[in-house]
Amino acid sequence: MPKVSVLLTSYNHRDFLPLAVESLRAQTFKDFEILALDDGSTDGSREWIAEQPDLIPHFHPKNLGTYGNLNFGIEHSKGEYIAVFNDDDLWGPEKLAQQVQALDSNAKAGLVHTAGWFIDDQGNEIPGAPLGFPWPKTESGDVYLDLMERNKIIASSVMFRRSITEKVGLFEPGFWGCGDWDMWLRIAQVSEVVHIDQPLTFYRVHPNQACRFEDRMNEDGVVIRTKLAKIADEMAKISARHQQAFAHNFACLGTEMMWRGNRAEARRNYLESLRLNPLRFKSILRLVATYVLPTRVFKRLG
Repeated sequence: MPKVSVLLTSYNHRDFLPLAVESLRAQTFKDFEILALDDGSTDGSREWIAEQPDLIPHFHPKNLGTYGNLNFGIEHSKGEYIAVFNDDDLWGPEKLAQQVQALDSNAKAGLVHTAGWFIDDQGNEIPGAPLGFPWPKTESGDVYLDLMERNKIIASSVMFRRSITEKVGLFEPGFWGCGDWDMWLRIAQVSEVVHIDQPLTFYRVHPNQACRFEDRMNEDGVVIRTKLAKIADEMAKISARHQQAFAHNFACLGTEMMWRGNRAEARRNYLESLRLNPLRFKSILRLVATYVLPTRVFKRLG
């Protein structure tokens, strides 16, 4: 059995696919299988994959979506560890080696992710925040509350234990682009997370990425934050820091509801935020704003 199963998700990135696979072949750690999970490509990706002797191809007759595709890969893979890899991204040669070492040496860790760069079509580093945020990262250890703020883990940088899925389940296939955030939260709730602070993952930025579809990403975010809100009372008992994190979550829901013009629901969530953290000044201001500001003005607050 291979130590690692690499889930290479493929969908209409024929121009980038050979470079992605070449970065897999260049890994210093060699005990891995590559499942090429093509989700209905029509640009020649399937034909190219079929010609590669070291890929295990799976060609779906219809599009399963990102998270249905990953679930299929998990169910058909054999490795002790699972690594996610998008077909337009790249890995540094030491990525798998360092991640395997991190999981092998820490039985409490369920997931390990790495630092990296954003890159352009030619593979050049893009400095700053080309997608509106700098390269995200966490500390190592208990990062559950940190992840509640926002997703801080790039999918192509991740390796996790297969056994962790027995505790938290698989990806939720109904998500558009935040199903990875949902999964990392569930893993972080039951295990430690390790961050390797070295640039080993290179995330390609181009116009057709799911994260650029803001409305659909926001819809996903509301689903995740609503799930978190349902466990707030129980989790907030753990510590003052938990109270603050869940107060922040309710505030984010309040802002999203206000952006949608649902003032009553916005106020309810801001009040829940203040119930958990009465001194949260932003929640006080935004609650007042729901009574005095038009929605278009409120949106400018960010």
